[in-house]
Amino acid sequence: MNNSFSITKFMPDSRADDYVLCFDDIWSKKIYKTWKDFLCDTAKMRTFINSHSADEWILHCEDYWYFLVTFTALLQCKKAVYLTQNITEAFMKDVRSPQMEFLTDQKVNKSFFIPDLVEKSAAPSEKEFRTAPEINSEETRIFMFTSGSTGKPKAVPQRMKEFEEDNAFIISKWGKEICARKLVTTVSQHHIYGFLFGISLPFTLGVPFRRNRVEFPEEFEKMTDETYIIIATPAFLKRTVEVEDKLGMENVWIFTSGGAVSPELAVQTGKLFNFYPLEVYGSTETSGIAYRQQNKDGLVWTPFDNAKIWLGDDGCLRIISPYIKNPEGFATADLAEMLPNGKFLLKGRSDSIVKIEEKRISVTEVENRLLESGLVNDVKVVALTSDVRQYLAAALVLNDEGKKKFADTEKYLINRYFHDFLMKFFENVVIPKKWRFLDELPVDVQGKKHKDEIIALFNQDN
Repeated sequence: MNNSFSITKFMPDSRADDYVLCFDDIWSKKIYKTWKDFLCDTAKMRTFINSHSADEWILHCEDYWYFLVTFTALLQCKKAVYLTQNITEAFMKDVRSPQMEFLTDQKVNKSFFIPDLVEKSAAPSEKEFRTAPEINSEETRIFMFTSGSTGKPKAVPQRMKEFEEDNAFIISKWGKEICARKLVTTVSQHHIYGFLFGISLPFTLGVPFRRNRVEFPEEFEKMTDETYIIIATPAFLKRTVEVEDKLGMENVWIFTSGGAVSPELAVQTGKLFNFYPLEVYGSTETSGIAYRQQNKDGLVWTPFDNAKIWLGDDGCLRIISPYIKNPEGFATADLAEMLPNGKFLLKGRSDSIVKIEEKRISVTEVENRLLESGLVNDVKVVALTSDVRQYLAAALVLNDEGKKKFADTEKYLINRYFHDFLMKFFENVVIPKKWRFLDELPVDVQGKKHKDEIIALFNQDN
């Protein structure tokens, strides 16, 4: 296994100058970025950052190489770093203070353009790029945005200390498999999962990573030149199995997070890649704390060795781990069932419990029942409120079997079918009153389905 040098612990001589850290497109094209490139480009960004007095910097960079060198330089300059995937004008107005500077590789007003800063700056001297200013992992100030339970953006403080402890555990468990492959990712590095697995982990292990995110499943078709490890989300795997019949990729390894993989998708992924995805359970607040691989574990989650997990009085998971700074741990909103062996089953979120005419119902349970019909590929159930009462509405994506069954069927008859199916499990009052049948559900780059976007689907007449 490769030697480990994390972002806060590397030295200029940690790797050879020609050691390949990053590649464009596919490995065999030999369009590489090396260790010396990293030292030089980081030095260029340090010079620029130190020429400004701002203490807080927003970083948004789609290019993984530019992201790595800029992020590292910001830490070396002891700056506070705010990572955000969303750079819409409205979002930035909510989160950006007048004192903050903004670094990006996108053409955005009132920002500094990273490609120009890296490619058009003067080359650093030997002394400059052979210098690596100290980074104290405990004093790093990193903020990642999460929507939280309210749907409003919240900056969650993080440190490299916890990130690198997370990486150390992953390396101790799967490092050999990771080092045997080149890394590609479908996930944004502005969120904790994408940052940990797409930036910090490959850098630490010296595993070459793809410079740009895989955006389309068809890109996997040309990755037959090398063995790859894929960092994915369930949503991207779902898109992939829908458009690909057979891939020539060999000895693939897949990590996934950002939501649970359905049993059907696990089987489909296994058939397509000859590998069942290794799922990691966690959040922005907790980092990774459990894992499963459904061909071996079914639906049961195994806690990481360094995590203590139990149920609170509300039936939700409580967690203590090295990645959680509060010594009392973190209270999740995830309902669970603890098993005698210390493993657990997830039962949906506590905020998925709604009250319909005084009856408490889990929308997650309704979603799971609809998936059990064998006709549904994806589903999201939300609670809507009319002038007189609250009721449920369901947005569904039919699978091939469902499309075949309901070909040329009028919508009201499809509605009735699923209504009657759910009557086996629920009282009529809680069965969805509105239905939408879509080609796909709206998701963000992490594959998350946001409730507000689903609700918007029902703001038009049936």
